[in-house]
Amino acid sequence: MITISSLTKSYGQLKAVDDVSFQIADGEIFGLLGPNGAGKTTIVKMMIGMLRPDAGVIEINGLDAVSRSLEVKADLGYVPESGALYENLTGREHLEMVCHLHHMDVGRIDGQARRLLGALELADAADMRIAGYSKGMKQRLLLAGAIIHNPRVLILDEPMSGLDANIQSVIRQLIREFVRDRRIVIFCSHILEVVERLCDRLMILHRGRKMIEGTPGDIMAGTETDSLGEAFSRLTGAADIQSQARGILDAIGGPQP
Repeated sequence: MITISSLTKSYGQLKAVDDVSFQIADGEIFGLLGPNGAGKTTIVKMMIGMLRPDAGVIEINGLDAVSRSLEVKADLGYVPESGALYENLTGREHLEMVCHLHHMDVGRIDGQARRLLGALELADAADMRIAGYSKGMKQRLLLAGAIIHNPRVLILDEPMSGLDANIQSVIRQLIREFVRDRRIVIFCSHILEVVERLCDRLMILHRGRKMIEGTPGDIMAGTETDSLGEAFSRLTGAADIQSQARGILDAIGGPQP
């Protein structure tokens, strides 16, 4: 179980997260949504210990994420939106480093890294420097690093970025399988069709505040819309899409006859 209570974080005069509370049950895939600048990444960074909240409480698996951050991190996996990798390492070396940081049994590391690289179709590139990896290969390596220690909580920020359709299907099924033994996945994405199909519940943020929380169906019903994309636009005050697209064309002189 994850419990977030009255979470607040400011950067100077900007209140990035404003008194946000929510819970995530064991075995749940929870979507964390919002337009750019809504506060999603700030919440995630506070959960994983990269930022300290100004106020509020974060409890993950019964542990306070501030006072017991090392214990929380030991049972947490994270794929960031813009993942930084040590590109002079090979894929195998990267996973070995992650395993050592998690104090995994040395005798298990080589076999576990080899199996995971194979399962994510990276076996042929295992001993290639990461600098030579494509974007999709780097994304798969980040995922491997996030799950190799078998965490109870997995936080995925735009995990499908750069992946082809086949690997995306594998990742979606992996997420479903991951929560079968009551683990938790937090899924952040702008691909709302995927969120609608994948997430059990979700929360939509706007300007640091929680706008709504519930199942995709509940949110669509509550906003009287036919899709999560329409509900998202209505809740976050998006401009009329057709008018905005026309305005962009007008700004460059419009379509030529």
